[in-house]
Amino acid sequence: MKRYCSLILAILISFICICSASATQPIIADDSIYKPVSAKNGMVVTGDNLAAKEALKVLKEGGNAIDAAVAAGFVMAVTMPRAGNIGGGGFMLIYSAKEGRVVAIDYRERAPLNASRDMFIDKDGNADNELSRFSHLSAGVPGTVAGFALALEKYGTLSLKEVLGPAIKYAKKGFIVSEALAEDIKRASERLKKWPATAKIFFKKDGSYYESGDRFIQKDLAKTLTMIAKKGAKGFYEGPLADLIVEEMEREGGLITKADLLSYKPRIRAPVRGNYRGYDIYSMPPPSSGGTHLIQIMNILEGYKLRKWGHNSAGTIHHMAEGMKFAYADRSEYLGDPDFYEMPINAILSKVYSNNLRKKISNKKANPSRNIAPGELAPYESDETTHYVVADNAGNVVSNTYTINFSFGSGIVVPGAGFLLNNEMDDFSAKPGVPNAYGLIGGEVNKIEAKKRMLSSMSPTIVLKGGKPFLATGSPGGSRIITTTLQVILNVIDHGMNIQEAVNAPRVHHQWLPDELRVEKGLSPDTVKLLEQKGHKVLIKRSMGAASSIMIDNETGLFYGAADPRREGLAKGY
Repeated sequence: MKRYCSLILAILISFICICSASATQPIIADDSIYKPVSAKNGMVVTGDNLAAKEALKVLKEGGNAIDAAVAAGFVMAVTMPRAGNIGGGGFMLIYSAKEGRVVAIDYRERAPLNASRDMFIDKDGNADNELSRFSHLSAGVPGTVAGFALALEKYGTLSLKEVLGPAIKYAKKGFIVSEALAEDIKRASERLKKWPATAKIFFKKDGSYYESGDRFIQKDLAKTLTMIAKKGAKGFYEGPLADLIVEEMEREGGLITKADLLSYKPRIRAPVRGNYRGYDIYSMPPPSSGGTHLIQIMNILEGYKLRKWGHNSAGTIHHMAEGMKFAYADRSEYLGDPDFYEMPINAILSKVYSNNLRKKISNKKANPSRNIAPGELAPYESDETTHYVVADNAGNVVSNTYTINFSFGSGIVVPGAGFLLNNEMDDFSAKPGVPNAYGLIGGEVNKIEAKKRMLSSMSPTIVLKGGKPFLATGSPGGSRIITTTLQVILNVIDHGMNIQEAVNAPRVHHQWLPDELRVEKGLSPDTVKLLEQKGHKVLIKRSMGAASSIMIDNETGLFYGAADPRREGLAKGY
């Protein structure tokens, strides 16, 4: 009897340990939410239903993944105005089947020619957040139109006019307002009502709200998109549209000039590359910090047995958080625009450097952020961003992240042109050492300078297995973009999840400062206690990111698409 009781006690203790060391996911009666969408010929995953529908149509009619991605981006500029845009910028990662390589297109916004280091510093020497976020001074020179045009020219098969057709249709004839869009407008109403040209578009004539089920028409935006379809990118950066932008800037004290628009050029860059447990990881280089620090964290974690410890166990989360701290500390010091500074990217990506960082990580105790500083390296990187992925049956893959920064950007619509201006100038370090809107600390490398691209966390990523595309992912989420993308990849490679499980799983985030471990609901309370015992300050906050992802089974040729249930998203294949 005594032996029997001991056995029962041992089993009970084992069960408690397992529960306390791992996460629990919400109980869902219908487990279909964990099953990815599969398709044989092509796959599109976006945060917008109409964009996914039109991008898939492009694939079905013979366009490639790049054509479909650009079509989706323009549609979202109409149907998802809080994040989709032609007044912002972003980054596109492309796996070209024809060239057998991954390329990165940088169409990030750029500081105007007349921008200056202290343009957001008030008379008392403090950073003025109102100026850097909600004034005409907050707008960087938009890059989306030029970036999309370059992607089509180099890697697409259709013309700008052809891919713009669906977006023009939805702007001109309208579309049915979703519940999400109606709520987005209500949440941002105070800012949107401030500017007459913005209020004219986003509210009815009597000033009332658009409700779910209403038709939403944007005639000025339709004219703008039609102009771009007829004249190409020049139709945006030159001529009548450019005049409208400049006139608004001159009227309201903004800085963007005709010279700024004429001189803007997107850049084709070499992606950053790493290797994690035999998989090749390709991601965005500076001026995005995303790819560099994604790979840096993975290099640190490669030295640990994450699979053995288990998904979202206290041990796994502890070591992820410690790796994140070191990466975000380096981000604050070294990352910026590569056209202005030589950065120690190779040093940061070095496995030797990550091995040295790993030696500073204790298995038992969290290292306080005050004890962590940027590494000593040789001379040399919005929540309402949106991300989407497209793959075609010719082997092309696109992972694209673009933004106007805050929800609805600056809230300022260019009168007569119908599009919102970004407020990306806030992503510069207005005052080195002072956190931006996402709590990220910036340094001298990311100070404001004319013609400079501001630092970003956007992390469009493509993973190759055996030299072939295996996974495409990325996310919106401001400072949480890097860690969201990281966890999707780890969930697949280390924890053997299907792509939908990998996207759905509860997420964690640490960005060095503030010194807090942010977690989503879904972690076991016992896991939280174990993390707190290790010295982590654990805070349960709202959900993080919206990771649109595609996984490709090269043996069967099947595409598996996963939209993120945290936001409205859709995976469509055929």
